[in-house]
Amino acid sequence: MENHEEAAPRRSRVAGRAVIAAVTGCLVLGGTLMVLPSRPPGPKAPAPPAPGAQARAAVTTGVAAALPDLAALIGERETHLRRHPRDAESWAVLGAAYVEQGRRTAEPAYYPKADNALRTSLRVRAEGNAEALGGLAVLANARRDFRAAKKWGEAALKLDPKRWTTYPPLLDAYTGLGDWKATERTLERLQGLRGGPAVMARAGAVYRDRGRREDAMAQLSDAAAGAEAPAERAAYLERVGQLAWERGDREPALRHFQEAVRIDPDQRAAQAGQGRVLAALGRTSEALSAYRMALAKQPHPQYALELGELYESLGLRQAAQVQYDLLRARVRGAAAGGADEELVLGVFEADHGDPQAAVRRLRAEWRRQPGIAVADALGWALHRAGQDEEALRYAVRATDTVHGGGVRSALHAYHRGMIERNLEKYGPARRHLQEALRINPYFSPLLVRTAREALTALGEPSVEELPVMDAKAETDTETESES
Repeated sequence: MENHEEAAPRRSRVAGRAVIAAVTGCLVLGGTLMVLPSRPPGPKAPAPPAPGAQARAAVTTGVAAALPDLAALIGERETHLRRHPRDAESWAVLGAAYVEQGRRTAEPAYYPKADNALRTSLRVRAEGNAEALGGLAVLANARRDFRAAKKWGEAALKLDPKRWTTYPPLLDAYTGLGDWKATERTLERLQGLRGGPAVMARAGAVYRDRGRREDAMAQLSDAAAGAEAPAERAAYLERVGQLAWERGDREPALRHFQEAVRIDPDQRAAQAGQGRVLAALGRTSEALSAYRMALAKQPHPQYALELGELYESLGLRQAAQVQYDLLRARVRGAAAGGADEELVLGVFEADHGDPQAAVRRLRAEWRRQPGIAVADALGWALHRAGQDEEALRYAVRATDTVHGGGVRSALHAYHRGMIERNLEKYGPARRHLQEALRINPYFSPLLVRTAREALTALGEPSVEELPVMDAKAETDTETESES
């Protein structure tokens, strides 16, 4: 073993070599730095906002927020309000967050909480509280109470006409009420105040409803490209996918739905969209899985109806019945939370339950909010109940561009064609059934086969079905030939 006298010189030599190496390294580095051009330090990238701040920015501007961020925001505002219960703005933000949470999870129990928070905000600050009034409009739309949404939205607009975030819930309300003039006027005012992805997405929705499909696709694609927050971008991609699906473009629709879910795994509407497209592509096992995943986290009655009909198309009636029972349960739960799901229940009853009950429900719904979707559903329910003359009036309303039915819907065209077939209006029936299959040849796993069979039974048009010129046109033609 070394003694201390021998070890000390050795440590000294090692330390000396380390110092020489360090100095040499510094010289080399210094030479390198002398060769490289000097650059001023660039600005530091801004730190990403906290999850609660991200969700707050989303819910106060009416765009989609990520579910974890929403949970963080709700927790923050609840803690804050326990210490500061007179903070009207925080009550309004909390109410808006509850609405978004209820919408994203299809859990209507959040809606009474939202109502309480927003009304507390109004009690704390009754004057000039456009935030709470706008929040009540958003809540009313989520509950499908479009008359209330119109009332609250117009009250908020009166307080502050330049507050752009008031306009989107008014667009939803006017659309739900079938007031297309007000919808278009409101969109023009919104576009005059604001641009950007959120406004583009709203414009895309209006253009889609008016049959301007290419304009709608352009606006929604630009919105998706310009959105910065993942949840917002995923929401717009889901809408792009839905537009592609509505015109039968299966592969592009699937790509958009898949990308939306990749960006935001909680984008359940896109998962349900995958179910629709995969079923149309014949990838049935994957379609069933996609629907089940969507329903597990967002048990929306519409998804249950679609999955039930897919099971029924496969001859799995017992499995279909499970989904139909879930649909009824979710509608009851929605009613307990003050939400109106009578439309989807009426659609279900018309095809799979009691058509007379469907007519009663949908007549009441039409009196409350006479939008295009309700017109189509009521017309079909009347047809299923054997009242075809009246049914046709509503089917025409749902497909007549003059009255707002500009949306190119394969289902609406199919309904009108089948009603006309029953009324022995064979020419129009053939045209509308052909139109349904032209718009989207895969629009329903149950109904596409029926549409094709009905067209085959109608056969080719006869001479009697050729259009006859009206008396004035005939007179004009005769006058021209005489001259």
